[in-house]
Amino acid sequence: MKRFMNDPKNFVTEVLAGVAAANPNTLRHVPEYNLIVRADAPVSGKVAIIQGSGSGHEPAHVMNVGRGMLDVACPGDVFAAPPLDYVSEAIRRVATDRGVLLLVNNYTGDRMVFEMAQEVAEADGITAELLFIDDDVAVENSTFTIGRRGVAGNFFVIKAVGAAAESGKELAEVKAIGERVNANVRSLGVALTACTPPAKGAPLFELGAGEIEFGVGIHGEPGRRREALRPARELIREMVDTIVADKPFERGSRVAVMINGLGATPISELYLLYGHAAECLVEAGITIDKSYVGNYCTALDMAGASVSVLELDDEISALLDAPAVAAVPAV
Repeated sequence: MKRFMNDPKNFVTEVLAGVAAANPNTLRHVPEYNLIVRADAPVSGKVAIIQGSGSGHEPAHVMNVGRGMLDVACPGDVFAAPPLDYVSEAIRRVATDRGVLLLVNNYTGDRMVFEMAQEVAEADGITAELLFIDDDVAVENSTFTIGRRGVAGNFFVIKAVGAAAESGKELAEVKAIGERVNANVRSLGVALTACTPPAKGAPLFELGAGEIEFGVGIHGEPGRRREALRPARELIREMVDTIVADKPFERGSRVAVMINGLGATPISELYLLYGHAAECLVEAGITIDKSYVGNYCTALDMAGASVSVLELDDEISALLDAPAVAAVPAV
């Protein structure tokens, strides 16, 4: 497997250094704790928003740091939860008297570390609340997680709570908004190929030339089933139908729709999928108010895509539209 890489042990640190170097006016890199911090943090009078998880999902979460988004991202090694001392230091660096909201994708390791970090923060006199994200409809439980997994729908939570915090809302209000977004978003992914972590140098799992994993997790966790590749129109219809039935979304719902690439899927294919997803939603009587197509939460070099659908209300819609600054290419 060929990569642009030096020593695999330094991969994450060098990625973070590059992110900060490309955004010198808005981000700071703290290499000893693997942190990407908003340059003006801590921001007085504002609830601080923190997220950490394994690396390998870029642009999540390190490229979502900035005004109206995260105050700090605290990644671990590739597909590994960050250590407790990293998370605790992240909290200390951005905490204000308005408190801290910890966004946690629902994986066993992440939950354990952030629950302990909350206890440490409170012992330090910092008010910290936890918000668990679990938008993946593929499985209820698995070897890898407690309940549903947190996947690409995480972006909508970050954007909404980031905007709410920036507007000056109290911690309880910001958390309630995040919980409402999480309760109203559903995601489902399909993998065409496996991914290869830099330190491993080999795929995490094997798919035959004509096989796909339907309902795959963003670390390569098993999905609902392994099956033969089908035409895109058929795949996306089942994905959308599964998502719509799960909530369920009803006729007349207003939604935001995301087609998220898992790392190695051409943007042309993502737009092809979006077109089919839009057709399915229109047929179901669901109105698309906002569209997102691109890489939001990847799995290294996995070829594949996920669909996320978020039911909107007026407040959530306004928060998604609010100005933000983050380390993603401007259009």
